[in-house]
Amino acid sequence: MITSDRMAAVDRNATALGISPEWLMESAGNAVARAVREFGGPDASVTVLAGRGNNGGDGITAARFLSDLDVEVLLLGRPSGLASDETRAKWDALQAAGVPTREVTDSTAIDVGSPDIVVDAILGTGVTGAPREPERTAVQAINESDAAVVSVDVPSGMDVDTGEVVDVAVDPNRVVTFHDVKPGLADREDVTVANIGIPVAAERFVGPGDRQVIERPSDSHKGDFGRVMVVGGGPFTGAPALAAQAALRAGADLAYVVAPESVADQIQGYSEDLIVDAVDGTRIGPDHVDDLLAAARDRDVVLLGPGLGDAEESHAAVAEFLEAYDGRAVVDADALAAVPDVETDATVVCTPHQGELEEMGGPTADDWEERSALVEEFAADLGHTLLVKGAHDVISDGETTRVNRTGNQGMTAGGTGDVLAGATAALLAQVEPVDAAALAAYANGLAGDAVVDRDGFGLVAADLLPELPRALWDGRR
Repeated sequence: MITSDRMAAVDRNATALGISPEWLMESAGNAVARAVREFGGPDASVTVLAGRGNNGGDGITAARFLSDLDVEVLLLGRPSGLASDETRAKWDALQAAGVPTREVTDSTAIDVGSPDIVVDAILGTGVTGAPREPERTAVQAINESDAAVVSVDVPSGMDVDTGEVVDVAVDPNRVVTFHDVKPGLADREDVTVANIGIPVAAERFVGPGDRQVIERPSDSHKGDFGRVMVVGGGPFTGAPALAAQAALRAGADLAYVVAPESVADQIQGYSEDLIVDAVDGTRIGPDHVDDLLAAARDRDVVLLGPGLGDAEESHAAVAEFLEAYDGRAVVDADALAAVPDVETDATVVCTPHQGELEEMGGPTADDWEERSALVEEFAADLGHTLLVKGAHDVISDGETTRVNRTGNQGMTAGGTGDVLAGATAALLAQVEPVDAAALAAYANGLAGDAVVDRDGFGLVAADLLPELPRALWDGRR
């Protein structure tokens, strides 16, 4: 089962794998045409009602495959208003094939006629809410027709993720949906799932489509994209500074570092953009937990571990904090050792490398596919999301498992994991754990690839910071 948002991401990932949107539309239209033939027989008359989006493009393509039948296409609008290059190309091909078409620019002029089958290609999975005109009248006209109805991907007017109908929706005899069933269609018995050639890799591997989970609305305000608190430092100063700066570069609005007073000034010296709060002593310990919990109430995500060290008192502090915390947390580095023995209501993402995973009690393997299965099983037992770093990063919450293959051997440099943890924390403030961890791994690796492509090996972790925004946003605004 796949949601509309996830389907959009998978479509984009398929494009990145070399499978063009036009090819997918061709495959989808062919699948609809096959269903129409199976449903209506060899002599059926067919009317396609096509919207201006890609759903309409699928229907237009289906009409071309049905050109040996008595078929007509009603386009709801003008060809100049078609939403994509792919749909415009399919419309041009339909014209060249000589298939009868009508352009409907006035809702009062919608006349379905009396075909044997109506193909509903009006509104697709990306459309929610009540249909507007002329789509609304077209939906009603289909429902008032005596024809059998085949809907393309989703009945127009229905929210494919929930099955909800706000106003009106097509009542089809058959739904031909693509790649996988959508949640709103799960309980229907009239659904055909068509394989249109999207490879498993487009869903399994993190890709550019996964960027769609993060948004920056134009009416945003300070704080909308998260306040991240990094708890670390003591034996080390660079790690918490890198993690906090990475959180900012990955979109967080504010980054705080809580560190022992012995190193707080040094951490502050890395960047004026960090807000550094000092606690007594040279290590984070149990005496600081109450203050940490109080500070965490005003933060969206807490990142535990960068530069924390392996002292028993610091491990005890992490365990006590997690036992009392019910917010969102990323746990990295030495703090990971505390996680397996802690019961917590927090939403936790752990970011171990394979050695740390084994120290947590988790199994690993050199083969990434075998490792994926092992990580999924361990994540289910642990009850938290895992981002296991390696040549192939594996991300799993025990149910959903993704693999990231960006990055390179230059990223063995110290501190790249701290950057990844900070980016994960920033994204966890906006999206769900698997999405946050998967996209952070993808962007971190893509940033490393950009540095090595430009400068060669010899990368240092700080080199990743200015590349993170480009890796996440790809020039979008």
